[in-house]
Formats: sequence, structure tokens, C-alpha cells
Amino acid sequence: MTDQILLAFIPMFFAMDPIGILAIFSGLTQDLTIDQKRRIIIQSLMTASLVAIGFIFLGKAIFNFLGISMGDFMIAGGVILFCLSMVDMLGQESATRNPKSVDIGAVPIGTPLIVGPAVLTMALMLTNQFGSGIALIAVLSNIAIVAVVFFFSDILIRLLGTSGSRALSKVMALLLAAIGVMMIRKGVIEIISSLK
Repeated sequence: MTDQILLAFIPMFFAMDPIGILAIFSGLTQDLTIDQKRRIIIQSLMTASLVAIGFIFLGKAIFNFLGISMGDFMIAGGVILFCLSMVDMLGQESATRNPKSVDIGAVPIGTPLIVGPAVLTMALMLTNQFGSGIALIAVLSNIAIVAVVFFFSDILIRLLGTSGSRALSKVMALLLAAIGVMMIRKGVIEIISSLK
């Protein structure tokens, strides 16, 4: 059980990338008061948790309704993870980094910054592999890490520096690309085995 939780936690950590989103969060909230920032953090964590939980429990049913197999989703999800990691590796800035509104907790911070396509793809893959309970633990424990990172963002930015957090994000992006390739490989194997 502990091994399964760890095996689910690690890829979810790379997909969520709490250190990588630190610089983005800091940039979005740098002109806000402490109270405004705290409200945004709570709003973003609630949004991320609700979206992730909803997807873990309803995602498979939606796919069954649409006739999408797990192999199909793993290939599509792997491609998305790979593309997202390449965008991050190439250093392109997200279009969601501009708003300075105090209403940015749900969008873009809660989703897609904390829980975006990479996290949702990984959540469904982990649900299929380990079950919804372990996938839920992996998601919520990583959201808890994001909470700590956000609440101590000012201290962490001073310690890491903007360039330090970006460098760590590049390493995580590389690992995320490898996870994407793994998902594509497993999806192809699953489709081939279902044809036998």
C-alpha cells in the first residue's frame, strides 16, 4: 500500500510541479496585500481540489459514455504531457501570467495552474492503475504541498530566486516528458493487447 502511494505520488508531483508554479504564483500576486493573497490561496486550493476530485470519480464514466478506451486516453494524455513539458522546457511564458485581479484564485491559479491537463491526465491514469483511493491521496497530498509552497512563497522566492525556481522547473519538465513517453508506450501496449 505504501509503495503504491509512493508510486502514485511521484509522477503526480512532477505533473503538478509545485516549485515550477511558484514563480508564476508570485508574479500574479506580487502587488496584492497579505489578506488578498491568503484569500486567493484558499480559493485556488479549493478549486484545484474540487476539479481533481470530480475528475477522478467522474472521468472514467464520461469516457465510457464517449466510447474512449483507457489506451486511447493514455496515448492522448502522454502526447499532452510531452507537449506541455516541451513548452516549459523551451521557456515559453503562459498567457495566464498577466492578470492582477483579486479574483484569480479559481482561474487561472486553481485551474489550469495547479490542476491543469497534465494533472488531470495523470489522475485518471493513476485511478486506472491503482484505484481512486490512491489517486485521491496522491492528488490531495500534492495539493497540500502546493499550499505550503504558496503560503511561504515570499520566503521560498528569496531562497531560490526566480532563476532557481525556473531551473528546478526545467528538470521537472524533462521528467514529465519521460512520463509522457511512458504513457504513450503503455497506451499502445494496452490497445494492442485489447485487439487480441
